[in-house]
Amino acid sequence: MYARDNHAGANDLQQRLPADSQVEAASEMLRMLADGTRLRLMWLLVDGEHDVTALVAALGVARPAVSQHLGKLRLAGLVGVRREGRRALYRARGGHVRRLVTEVLNAASHQVTGTPEHD
Repeated sequence: MYARDNHAGANDLQQRLPADSQVEAASEMLRMLADGTRLRLMWLLVDGEHDVTALVAALGVARPAVSQHLGKLRLAGLVGVRREGRRALYRARGGHVRRLVTEVLNAASHQVTGTPEHD
């Protein structure tokens, strides 16, 4: 194999790379999920809509902290909110986000329990 062959292969690989803006958005989403409280919040929101009171009770975290985490998750595009009267109902935003949260926690479960990986 010649060096020029590697260079041609590198050009093909480079063209397959996602756009910088896409990588930046994905990195920000993953940064948001890297916090344990936010990941737990997302796990609860994968199953449906919940208000802050229910999330505080489930997590055992102070209300201001939950609200702050939800705000960060909203800014990152991971959480949506809908008003029902005076209540705000939060949910995981879209199938990609729900699958991301589910898959990362399932992968972690395999790692923790030693269960063999599968596709």
